Amino acid sequence: MSRSSESDPLRPSDHIDAAPAEPGEGGNPRLGATGWLRFLWRQLTSMRTAIVLLLLLAIAAVPGSLVPQRSSDPNGVIQVRAENPELVWLYDALSLHDVYSSPWFSAIYLLLFTSLVGCVIPRLVHHWRAMRAQPPKTPVRLSRLVGFQTVPGSAADLDRAEGVLKRLGYRTARYGDSISAERGYLRETGNLVFHISMLALLLVVGIGSGFGYTGQRLLVEGRGFANTQVSYDTFTSGRWFDEGMLEPFSVSLDDLDVVYEMENPNAIGAPLDFTASVTVTELGQEPYQGQIKVNEPLRVQGADLYLISNGYAPRVIVRDPEGQVVFDQYTPFLAQDDAMTSLGVVKVPDGLTEQLGLRGFFYPSVATLDTGALTSIYPDLLDPVLSLQAFTGDLGLDAGVPRSVYSLETDALTQIAGGDSGEGSLTVRVGETAEIPGGLGTIELADVQRYGVIEVHEDLTQQPVLWIVVVLFFSLLASLLIPRRRMWVKAAGGRLELAGLARGEDPTLERAVGQLADRLRGEGEGRGADGVDAADAGERAAASEPAAASASARDAVASPAEAAEPAPDIPAEPGSDDEAPGRDRRPRR
Repeated sequence: MSRSSESDPLRPSDHIDAAPAEPGEGGNPRLGATGWLRFLWRQLTSMRTAIVLLLLLAIAAVPGSLVPQRSSDPNGVIQVRAENPELVWLYDALSLHDVYSSPWFSAIYLLLFTSLVGCVIPRLVHHWRAMRAQPPKTPVRLSRLVGFQTVPGSAADLDRAEGVLKRLGYRTARYGDSISAERGYLRETGNLVFHISMLALLLVVGIGSGFGYTGQRLLVEGRGFANTQVSYDTFTSGRWFDEGMLEPFSVSLDDLDVVYEMENPNAIGAPLDFTASVTVTELGQEPYQGQIKVNEPLRVQGADLYLISNGYAPRVIVRDPEGQVVFDQYTPFLAQDDAMTSLGVVKVPDGLTEQLGLRGFFYPSVATLDTGALTSIYPDLLDPVLSLQAFTGDLGLDAGVPRSVYSLETDALTQIAGGDSGEGSLTVRVGETAEIPGGLGTIELADVQRYGVIEVHEDLTQQPVLWIVVVLFFSLLASLLIPRRRMWVKAAGGRLELAGLARGEDPTLERAVGQLADRLRGEGEGRGADGVDAADAGERAAASEPAAASASARDAVASPAEAAEPAPDIPAEPGSDDEAPGRDRRPRR
């Protein structure tokens, strides 16, 4: 006995192992350039790769929800970069502020698209050919398949069986004394439609988003803006957007109403509802009224108008020593807490002997802490107070460099009020006036209005994406719930043999074969082919002894050899069920 047979007792004693392959010979064939390209293409277009790329795309989108994006939150980008100057290089290197247009996100996106295309097209061709092909030929031994059963009948009953199968939605073909049937092509159709919908979704989002835009405008009550690019405070658009695509309309903010909690002592002052009442004017039409609520946008000319934030804008009036007004504007202050304590900046570049910068807080409902500092105790306007520090010097407005209206660089300025200046802060209530140190003039808090930030967003992909998602949902249900199966009916030995085969998981296949058998039995009994009334035959079958029923059940799962063996020729009672071929013909006791 050879050494190999000693290690493997199942091998014959005269087995001869192949000689070890020489270096560079045998084993897998070497792949040339074409072979490697074919191998890489097959790997890329495999379903496993598509799933991995889909997961990578989901993971790659996470930074876009954690880091402010220039396309949706430009102010947040400025704030994050100002608060984390040591990480600015990382934000720029990884394009974290432009995740969805970054090279690495685009690479995953394009690879996923390519993988789906390479996966779907061959399957479409294969599915088209399979739908036009005839069902496969009938296997020789149906008894080896799932749900094997026999029913009374002969080759003459195949037409009846074919009619039953067609009514059940099967495509049928006759092969001699047998019928081959197949159904469930909609399962693969649903699977392909699902993948095609995924491709359509990638195309619509990737291309359609290039034609959209998002603009934000801060509006004080009573003010408005037109839908032009220069009218927005911030404006971002897709790569294929053109300013001529903006629809002509204007929006004015009439009133911003905020409802606060007043009854629950544990949540006094919590906002309950925000409602912006606006007037919209479209080209060639009469103005009309509209409302914008949180998560309830107003649709105008294909664009959605959202209310994304609100706050207070004190009207600050600055006069020179002669009493001439040199500054009169509503200045937005940004909320810093739930009580709407707001921080803002007022810049007066002209009209005074020096440029004046004011920075401070607005308190809608002022209160004094034990330390003497001011705070707001309620977000609504109960007792509004404006407290400002004053600075003089070059504000940098003439250097041609863009400056934020919400910040004041004080390094090169001289503080004349508040802080370490030796003078108190300029604190005024509505209607009050305070002297600016140094004889520069006076400052007055004339009025306070609310402001709202209106975001105008046009996304051409919303409707297509909605319908694509609907198709995705139903095609996924079809690919999961529709069973694909084959069924055969064969006339053999004076009876009809039935069996099925599932294309994939199909726990209901055996039940489906049983239901087909019941239909064939029922139709055969209803026709009265044996000359006996079906109801009378059913009564006598029900009156049969348990031994006959158990014997019939054993015959239904008999081995192939037993099923093919003709039953012994034992006389049976005329007109009884025992005359059916394949039944137990033992004498009754």
